Amino acid sequence: MKLYGRDKGLFAIESWPDYEDIYKKMIEVAMFLDLPRFPDITEDCYLHPNVLCMKYLMEVNLPDEMYDFTCQVVKMAGIGEVDFLTFDPIAKKEKTVKYDVQAVAVIVIVLKLLFLLDDNLEWSLSAIAEEYNEENKEDKLWFDFRKWYQVMKKSFDEKKQKWEEARAKFVWKSERPLYHSSIDRSVVYKRREMVVNLQKQFSALADPAPTFAKNSPSSFQFNWTEEDPGRTCFHGHSLQGILKKRGQSLTTVNSLYWLSTQKFCKSYCKHVTTYEESNFSLSYQFVLNFFSFLLRIKTYFLHEEVSLIEKRLFKAKYSKAKKKSSSSRKMRKRK
Repeated sequence: MKLYGRDKGLFAIESWPDYEDIYKKMIEVAMFLDLPRFPDITEDCYLHPNVLCMKYLMEVNLPDEMYDFTCQVVKMAGIGEVDFLTFDPIAKKEKTVKYDVQAVAVIVIVLKLLFLLDDNLEWSLSAIAEEYNEENKEDKLWFDFRKWYQVMKKSFDEKKQKWEEARAKFVWKSERPLYHSSIDRSVVYKRREMVVNLQKQFSALADPAPTFAKNSPSSFQFNWTEEDPGRTCFHGHSLQGILKKRGQSLTTVNSLYWLSTQKFCKSYCKHVTTYEESNFSLSYQFVLNFFSFLLRIKTYFLHEEVSLIEKRLFKAKYSKAKKKSSSSRKMRKRK
């Protein structure tokens, strides 16, 4: 395919696409083409939240025992049903599923259920786990949130720095030069040839024997193995320190929970809720920032998904808040 003239502008974009824009355009195209209902997303499908939760639990180096809690949240919130997950453009649903974002939001909710993430309880539980691990080194280790935070913070900073450097060094020009007209073709190709030769000479001076390590393609950005002494693997750690027995079942030591959003925006607003870092704990901020970087999305996008699942999960709390607000409005009118 030969490109020149006005068509050149279509392929001369020098900006990174945004997740939300791509997602909206995808939905618009599917509806415009009147595509039929997509194949059903069952529990065996890769896009099912239970499967994705297992994938991201491994990715972010969290204990395997957390998978049971994510499955319970998915079931209680009703986000694992086939009709809820399957995309049907003809039906033109108002709300479509962002599969990866939804799975990550479930993990964030489970972390809040277990550790509260209020910059207080998670550190108290970490002190208990640290003390137990020192006294019982031969037993199965308890999950230490503080230690996990330190390991993940270091890995996150290193990965983010490499990613930013790669973006800064990215060459936007295509391998084949684009020209406005067939007359300019010979000039453009000659200039490109000169630039390529100069780049080769400078790279040879900077590094006479460059080594390029080709990594095999993988859906995982982080790799955690027990053999690496510098990077602790928490997959096999136990959640026993944050659970307690109540009869024949186990419940969490933490009995509290705070909602990420108390009040949702009205229908004419573009966003369901707003996110300001200063209003939330540092632990919650770190978890959101880490997962947002993992998915290459904006932090408020993930916070919004967490709030929507919480709305389905804690219907009673939201209904009470609505009743209180309506009663207060009536009192104001009477006054």
